[in-house]
Amino acid sequence: MANARQIIKRRKAVTNTRKITRTMQLIATARFQQAFNRATATKPYTSKITQLVEELSAATEGGSEHYLMRENTEATKDVVLVLSSNRGLCGGYNANILRTFEHFLREKEGGRESEIHVVGKKGIAYCRFFGHKVTNAIREIDDRPRFEQVEPLATAFMERYKQGEIANVFIVYMKFFSAGKQVPEVMHLLPLRRDESAEAVGGAEPSSTSTVQYDFSPEPDQLLAKLLPQTVKTRLYQAFTDMAVSENVARMIAMKAATDAAGDMIKTLSRQYNRARQTQITMELLDIVGGAEALK
Repeated sequence: MANARQIIKRRKAVTNTRKITRTMQLIATARFQQAFNRATATKPYTSKITQLVEELSAATEGGSEHYLMRENTEATKDVVLVLSSNRGLCGGYNANILRTFEHFLREKEGGRESEIHVVGKKGIAYCRFFGHKVTNAIREIDDRPRFEQVEPLATAFMERYKQGEIANVFIVYMKFFSAGKQVPEVMHLLPLRRDESAEAVGGAEPSSTSTVQYDFSPEPDQLLAKLLPQTVKTRLYQAFTDMAVSENVARMIAMKAATDAAGDMIKTLSRQYNRARQTQITMELLDIVGGAEALK
C-alpha cells in the first residue's frame, strides 16, 4: 500500500500545481487583452505623427537641422536600454531579449563605451550576474506601463543627447506583431533620421509619401521642433507597450503548457495508481486463498 499511497500524494501535489498554473494562465490572458488594447489604441496616434514628421521632413529645404536629427560625432558613449520583465514564469521571453542584448554588445560598431540601462528585475539580475555595469536599474515599470512613467526617461535621453554626452540611444525589446509572433529587436531611438522617423512602430504600417502640397503655418522647421521630441517619446512608449503585450503572451502560453503538462501527468499517475491498487488487491486475494488452502 505504501507505493499506492505515494502515488496519491504525488497526484494531489500535481493537481494543486495545475490549479495554480491554470489561475496564472487566466490572469495572464486578462492582462494580455488589456495590454493589447493599450498597444492598439496608440497605433493611430503613432501612425499620424509619423506621417506628419515625414511630410514636414520632405517639405524642409536642405533637411532639418534639429538637434535630434544631428549626429554627435564627438560623443564617446552609447546608451543601451534593455526592456525585460519583473516576474518570471514567461517561458523564453527574457532569455530571448537578453541573448539579443549580448549579441548586440558584441557586434556593435563604433568602438564606443556602452552605458547600460535596464528595466525589469530579471534583466538587472542577469547583468549583475554576468558583470555588466548597470548605470540605471528601473524596477518601477511593470507590465502595465503608463506614458507618465516613460516620458521622463525619453526626456532625459533627449536632454543628454542635446548636450552632446551620448552618440546613440538603442532600445533592446520584444516587438509584438501578433499573438503568435514576437521578435526581439534593437531599435535605434536617437538620432532620428529621415528613414527612421518614418518607420512604423509596433506593427503600424508606414505611410506612403504624400503627393499633396501643403502650406505650413508656422514653418516646417518650427513644427518639427515640436513634433520630433514627441516622436521620440511616442516610439519609446510604443516599445514599452510592445514589451507588456509580449510578456503577457509569453506567460499565457507558458502557463497553458504547464497546465496541459500537469493534466497529462495526472492521467499518468492515475493509471499508475490503478495498477498499483490492482496489484495490491491481487496479492491480498492470493493471501486469502493461500490461508484457506492451509486450513484444509
